[in-house]
Amino acid sequence: MNGSTGGYGDRSTRQRLSTATQYATETAALESIVVRYEGRPDRCTITPRECPADDQLTTWLSADVDAFVDLSDAR
Repeated sequence: MNGSTGGYGDRSTRQRLSTATQYATETAALESIVVRYEGRPDRCTITPRECPADDQLTTWLSADVDAFVDLSDAR
């Protein structure tokens, strides 16, 4: 892929899959924070439970609460 900024442009698919497989068995401790609003959808933010202070501003995912589903319902 030309112009890739993800660092994968020079690696073969096999190498990428091998790397992904290494991480597939790892788990991350996450925490969720729900902010409730009047007049607009509530928002949920997911972040690593143990996150270095330098990474806290960039290591998160936030979306409307109804975008999330219970893990047992998705399996």
